Amino acid sequence: MAGKGNGVGGPGGLARLLLLFLALAELGRAQDSPVPGEEVLSQVAFVQKTRRNTSSSSEFMFEFDDDEIFHVDLEQRETIWRLPEFGRFTSFQAEGAQGNIAVLQSNLDILMKRSNYTPAVNVPPKVMVYPETMVEMEEPNILICMADGFSPPVLNMTWVKNGKPVTEGVQTMDYYPKKDHSFRRFSYLPFVPNADDYYACVVEHWGLTESLSKIWNANIPEPLPETTENVICALGLAIGLVGIVIGTILMIKSRKMGEASYRRGTL
Repeated sequence: MAGKGNGVGGPGGLARLLLLFLALAELGRAQDSPVPGEEVLSQVAFVQKTRRNTSSSSEFMFEFDDDEIFHVDLEQRETIWRLPEFGRFTSFQAEGAQGNIAVLQSNLDILMKRSNYTPAVNVPPKVMVYPETMVEMEEPNILICMADGFSPPVLNMTWVKNGKPVTEGVQTMDYYPKKDHSFRRFSYLPFVPNADDYYACVVEHWGLTESLSKIWNANIPEPLPETTENVICALGLAIGLVGIVIGTILMIKSRKMGEASYRRGTL
């Protein structure tokens, strides 16, 4: 399955990757910008192949409004539900996904020949690291590492704590395709915040000349939540409006006082 055990060979990977074929089939109204409030169920599949390696990697999943419902472990021929509860209400035969992938692999071979084996463009990821909930010292939490906007879907994510690799409890998700044909991937690390500890999410991708590390520790200020930003903006706007009103009132009073003084002076 794509994303499990795929090595990233650094800059040399640029010459190895030839072409990526992405197939998106939306069930419902297929359009780039769905009508606000419209719900979209999507079947998403992709395959990719390198010139030096005849084997290919692939992925098959169903999404609802860009959230994964399930993906198929193509090697184990098993449907993996994002939440186990989903599997209690419906089912999906993994063999159907294998048939779709076989068709995509055949189409990919044709496209590679027609393009004269033109290399794909490597787009590096943007990486963010943030806690799942507001941080409280010594209270269990989860660090989330998000790699976004990259292509092709060949990317490694590892965690480091105080300079040493961490693997216990780490969960790295599959690739999430986006409408612009780039990808997003998440990795989760359970941790207990401590002021003396620092963590880093290390990302490797063919679009990067070297690995990219994003560091997080409890002393790094958290970005303001959207609601807080809105409150601050609204408060600033309100203060500004009050200042304008008070200033206008003072100007009117000052002008009236000046006119009254002028009349008294002429008399």
